[in-house]
Amino acid sequence: MKFVSWNVNGFRAILGKGFADIFNQFDADCFCLQEIKLQEGQHNFAPEGYYAYYSYADRKGYSGTAVFTRQQPLRTIHHMGIDCHDHEGRIVALEFDKFFLVDVYVPNSQDGLARLPYRMQWEDDFRDFLAGLAAQKPVVVCGDMNVAHKKIDLANPKTNRMNPGFTDEERGKMTDLLGSGFVDTFRLLHPDDKGAYSWWSYRGRAREKNVGWRIDYFLVSESLRDAVRSAEIHPSILGSDHCPVSLTLEL
Repeated sequence: MKFVSWNVNGFRAILGKGFADIFNQFDADCFCLQEIKLQEGQHNFAPEGYYAYYSYADRKGYSGTAVFTRQQPLRTIHHMGIDCHDHEGRIVALEFDKFFLVDVYVPNSQDGLARLPYRMQWEDDFRDFLAGLAAQKPVVVCGDMNVAHKKIDLANPKTNRMNPGFTDEERGKMTDLLGSGFVDTFRLLHPDDKGAYSWWSYRGRAREKNVGWRIDYFLVSESLRDAVRSAEIHPSILGSDHCPVSLTLEL
C-alpha cells in the first residue's frame, strides 16, 4: 500500500503548478496534504477513484489538511477533541480495517519561539491522541511535523540550535513520541543518509544548494516495522517549499 504526504503551502497555488499530474504519477492509495490554506468550496480538484476528506482552519487562508484515499474509511476524525487545538484544521485521521492513518500539520513555534509553550502542550496532547488510536489498532502518522529530530536532519545544526524546529524542547518531544511506540520510517531504511531534506527556505537559493531540513515524516507503530518496504523523499518534485515524502507498506 502506497502513501504520499506533502505540505503544499497553498492548495490552490499548487493546483496551478501541475499538481494533478504529480498526483497521478504517484498513483498512491492515500495522498495526504498539509497547509492547504483554503475553505470548503474554494477548489474543484476531485480525482476519479478517490474519496476526499478535509479539515479546514477557522481562519481563512491558514493551515488545513486533506487526505485523498482510494479505500473508503470506516470513520473519520478531524480533531483531538480539545478546544484549544481544534480550530486550525491540523488533523485528518481515517480508520481502516487494519490501521489508522493520521495526517497532521504540527504547529510551528514561530519567530522568537512565541508559540513554543503552546507547541509543547500540543505535543503532549497529540501523543495522547495517538496512544488512544494505537490502543485499538496500528497507526500510520504522516505530515509536516515541524521538527528536525537529529543533527543529521538539517544542513546547519550548529547555527540553528534553539531556532524554531530545532529547539531542544521540540526535538525532545519527537524523541518522546518515537519512544511511545513509533518508528521513523525514513531513518529505519536510511539511517545514515545525509543531505536528505524535505523543506528549504525560499531565501538564499537554499533549495538549489540543498541547505534544507527534514521535517516531513512517516511514522508507524512498532507493530508495522516489518511491513515497511520503502520510505523516500522526493526533492525533484517542485511547487512548494516542501517536497513530497512517501511510504510503502505491505499490509
